[in-house]
Amino acid sequence: MKVKNLNKVSFDEIIDCFLKAFANYYVKMPTDKEYYRQRWEAAKVDFNLSYGMFDQEKLIGFIIHAIDKRFGIPTAFNTGTGVIPDYRGQKIVQSIYDFALRDLRKNGIKKTTLEVITKNERAIRAYKSVGFEVCKEYKCYAGKITSESDVHIEVQKKSTQDYDWDKLPNQQWYSWDFQKETIIESNYDLYEVMYKDKPESYFIIHPEKKYLAQFDLFTQNKKNWKRLFQAIGQVENEIRIINVDKRLTDKIDHIHVLNLQNTINQFEMELVITDDNSV
Repeated sequence: MKVKNLNKVSFDEIIDCFLKAFANYYVKMPTDKEYYRQRWEAAKVDFNLSYGMFDQEKLIGFIIHAIDKRFGIPTAFNTGTGVIPDYRGQKIVQSIYDFALRDLRKNGIKKTTLEVITKNERAIRAYKSVGFEVCKEYKCYAGKITSESDVHIEVQKKSTQDYDWDKLPNQQWYSWDFQKETIIESNYDLYEVMYKDKPESYFIIHPEKKYLAQFDLFTQNKKNWKRLFQAIGQVENEIRIINVDKRLTDKIDHIHVLNLQNTINQFEMELVITDDNSV
């Protein structure tokens, strides 16, 4: 078996391997190939710096990387790792990383990150054996927003492309798929929530997938949280909230008031690429 870059592998072959690897995953994965094409393009997946394990010419395992400079650091985000069932238990992920870390370092990448479901202990052990360490823990939610109030909250829709992102708080707490660089490449809507003719909070939502990518207050106040969620419910009452950092306790407390279901929890893990781990 041999590790190679995925730049000469067809998209269909990569997706077929991906879906086989995730067939019995902790959460049900979409099977629409166009979903992954759009998602990976927005995330900035680069198949030149993504890698596969091949048994002769058959792709049997992979690490798919999105590549971008985030918070000033050239970073490779592992947006998907998998091995098809017949080849598991052979330390294939570790073998791919032996190749990948050298290649990423050669191409100027300083850090690599990934997300893994907290219950996936086997995967966490594999990543730790490579050198990854847990840096964040996220909580995920889904459900409907209901409100007892009939008061209409004023919202103003803004362009994600032209918006002044510097005024948005807590950008460092969001995961890769919900950071500015990914959002502006996707079909997200950004709204400011107005109160007394001034914006007091904002939220960013995908109108089709119902992902609530970002939401926060410009001024901290319990009533502001209530108006924010009421405004979200006016735009879309059934939502999915992915990857809320567990250290944001005030935000999580107000999510719990909505009685949304805590669907899964995830770790973010990171590895700083150095000479020591890239030899």
